[in-house]
Amino acid sequence: MSTPNGFPQHSRVCLTRSMEGGAVQDLQAKKAGKAAKKEAGGDGAPPKIGTPISETFKLPEDLKANIKMKSITPRPPRKPRLERAASLDEKSWRKWRRFRTSQESLTDPNETSSSNGSLQEASPSPPSRGRASPCNPCGQQESLHSSPDALEASPGGKSRGGASDLGKRASEISSAFGGLLRGKGFAGGKPRLSQIMPARPLPPMELNVASHSLRTANRIDSDCLDYRHYSQHKFGRVSSSLSDSRLQGNGTLCDSCSTDSMKSTFSVLTPIRAKDVRSRSYLEGSLLASGALMGAEELSRYFPNRSMGIFVATWNMQGQKELPVNLDDFLLPTDPDFAQDMYVIGVQEGCPDRREWEIRLQETLGPHYVLLHSAAHGVLYMSVFIRRDLIWFCSEVEYATVTTRIVSQIKTKGALGISFTFFGTSFLFITSHFTSGDSKVNERKLDYNKTIQALTLPKNVPDTNPYRSSSSDVTTRFDEVFWFGDFNFRLNKDRETVDSILNQNPNTDVSKLLVYDQLTSEMSRGSIFKGFQEADIHFRPSYKFDIGKDSYDTTSKQRTPSYTDRVVFRSRYKDDIQAVKYSSCPVIKTSDHRPVFALFRVKVRPGRDNIPLAAGLFDRDLYLIGIRRRATRELLRLREQKDQRSSSICSIS
Repeated sequence: MSTPNGFPQHSRVCLTRSMEGGAVQDLQAKKAGKAAKKEAGGDGAPPKIGTPISETFKLPEDLKANIKMKSITPRPPRKPRLERAASLDEKSWRKWRRFRTSQESLTDPNETSSSNGSLQEASPSPPSRGRASPCNPCGQQESLHSSPDALEASPGGKSRGGASDLGKRASEISSAFGGLLRGKGFAGGKPRLSQIMPARPLPPMELNVASHSLRTANRIDSDCLDYRHYSQHKFGRVSSSLSDSRLQGNGTLCDSCSTDSMKSTFSVLTPIRAKDVRSRSYLEGSLLASGALMGAEELSRYFPNRSMGIFVATWNMQGQKELPVNLDDFLLPTDPDFAQDMYVIGVQEGCPDRREWEIRLQETLGPHYVLLHSAAHGVLYMSVFIRRDLIWFCSEVEYATVTTRIVSQIKTKGALGISFTFFGTSFLFITSHFTSGDSKVNERKLDYNKTIQALTLPKNVPDTNPYRSSSSDVTTRFDEVFWFGDFNFRLNKDRETVDSILNQNPNTDVSKLLVYDQLTSEMSRGSIFKGFQEADIHFRPSYKFDIGKDSYDTTSKQRTPSYTDRVVFRSRYKDDIQAVKYSSCPVIKTSDHRPVFALFRVKVRPGRDNIPLAAGLFDRDLYLIGIRRRATRELLRLREQKDQRSSSICSIS
């Protein structure tokens, strides 16, 4: 059965449906059919195609017999000119590329449907399965993506060619596309356009689009940026307290950027989940429960290796009113890279203005630390500073005092103890001033015995291990004990011999002096400080100096240099305390004693929440005064530098 124009009906259906698939070869065949239609009386103009239809469109042998086609004289392709005016087809093509995202329809002007459907094939999503034509029994999908131009332009996903090739292909596509728009073969159909690839790759897009201010809101100071790398090198693992495991490399998540970008990988503190805040009952958690404030999970967030740094110092100020100009060399030595988590300073024969001394300590330590507690017994002072974010894990702080003099009203000799529980580890800090005198060793041992018996601690805070405690020794009731002060133990040697040894070893070799040390010999016998240890001494004797000088006593008394200022420690569990540094501070010369300090790494264990908590209590007034002074001092320093730069000195030669 044939149609009026001479085409078999089934062939016409195949050609029509093939052109609906959008292939360029089918378009050329359709134009050849339109030429035959014009001979039958149609009004369409025959397309002018540069190549013969027999070469561009191959038909099966059985169809050639049924199709009558008018021969077309082959013509050579036109040579592209370098400079020519843009044709209307090219203008329409460029206009379509410029406004390809608009809603204007690219089909017949009478078409009222939206043009969105014509661009579905250009979307990056997988193409939908098309209808299978009778001439295509395999049901293969035909689209403009498989056109000769598209395959030639991007074979195997490769980029397009040079500028000359691109211009040649643009002219060929424009002519074909112009004929496509002018033709009437697509009655009611929509053209399927291929996706236009950019000439060069798109620039990489940032993972997050959140603002810079949000991404850096919770970042810590620049001097702590290497804390993460230090923890990886020191402990061999990424600390869970440094970053959340859900955070990616740049510190934020790609989804919900406005909120998750607040989480910084460089932050020391771990972000708290909202669901944890809703569900946790901090005061009822057990030792291993996830809801315990003092439990293992919370401890691992702040101390992944279960150890903290503690600075312990002792100094006999000799009652001097004058305080050092700068305490940085004392509290913040340059040897360790990082500051400690806790600072405990004990003073004997303290300055008359105790409040001024504490303000100076706060000013030196800065805003990262707060005064957890301070106590005094006569001229014995003790101050405990802790990092601000750790005050919530401390119990109530308790203290007690002991007077070792016969007349109790004179409080120049005695002991002062401060105790509290941090997570599940109990701490006891004692500062003492024992009896002075070269030969009064027994009196000093009596002072020690009276202290361990009369110091009534703890009071309300429960003992972490009562089965290992003793009612006659306060040091057995706590996990970690630090005892420091002016113990007044001397060297059993004359001044000339000590001076000769010091002159022979001007640096740090003081092993020959320690042979004559009274405290070392008494501790080896077990008559004092039972169960205590002391780090190796590599510094010169801290007593007795001429005030303001580096020379030892030059008065008529000619006192022997001695190690009177000491720091000893004791632990319930083996290897819980490790001494990192033990030294003196020779820079501070306002007293006849040099300050002595020690740095420790102390193991911390999780605890229970059934203890009286301090609830973040600290000395707020002292904190504000110290920080205000620190800021004022910095402003004065900057002003002095500015005045020095602005001043000029003229000299006449």
